[in-house]
Amino acid sequence: MPKKIVLSFLVVLLAAGLSACSVMQSTYQKKVDEAETLTKRLAELQKKNDDLIAENAVLKADLARMTLQNEKLTTDLSYVTDQRDKAVSDKEELDRILQSRSDTLSQSIFELRRKVADLDAENAKLKAENASLVKAREEQVQKVSSTYESLLEKMKSEISQGQVTISELKGKLTVNMVDSILFDSGKAEVKKGGHEILGKVISILKDVSDKSIRIEGHTDNVPISRALAQRYPTNWELSAARAINVARFLQDQGIDPANLSAVAYGEWKPVATNDTPEGRAKNRRIEIILVPKE
Repeated sequence: MPKKIVLSFLVVLLAAGLSACSVMQSTYQKKVDEAETLTKRLAELQKKNDDLIAENAVLKADLARMTLQNEKLTTDLSYVTDQRDKAVSDKEELDRILQSRSDTLSQSIFELRRKVADLDAENAKLKAENASLVKAREEQVQKVSSTYESLLEKMKSEISQGQVTISELKGKLTVNMVDSILFDSGKAEVKKGGHEILGKVISILKDVSDKSIRIEGHTDNVPISRALAQRYPTNWELSAARAINVARFLQDQGIDPANLSAVAYGEWKPVATNDTPEGRAKNRRIEIILVPKE
């Protein structure tokens, strides 16, 4: 082969080799660049992965905390639900009780209104009866006052002499007579002069039909004398006999015996002291008392 051709061939080979080296160098550099890029990318991905791991840890912690909160909320919800159910049950029971009490109260109100109506009617009736009683009492007082005035007029002589006193208090009229104008000393029978005195009283008492007439016998505290003790052992018996004899005289003169009563007090209701003759004289008495009928 000619030398010139060989040389040309070598030149061509050299050029090809250099070209191949150039290509290889370019490919290597590219790989190197790719490797660096991948290394950077890997570092970025590693950092991102680390960040994700850290964020995941935070999320897990949050999840655990929220899970606990959810469990607590579930427990609280269960408690609240139980309380709500209990409240609903209590409300239903309360409503039932209130309804029952309302029904009872309504019935009680109805009964009270009925009782009030009955009481109002009874009150009206009582007012009418009271008015009637007041009127009747006024009429009775007027009658007693009229009787009182008549007795005062009839017996003004005896009253002036202190033998008789007449008093009127709250519808009760009392004629007080000393024993000496009706009886002799130590006697229980009404004497003739006593008949005349009682006659004045009887003339007025005959017109009294709405009163009871009570005759009371009273004495002083001087014991019964030995001569009279067999007939009147004590002042009780003497005062009783005198009161009964006056009652019988009134009956004999036309006073209805159903309106008469005789009471003996003996020495036990004095109106004056028994330490003086004047006081003892006042205590020896017959009282004729007009009182409302029972």
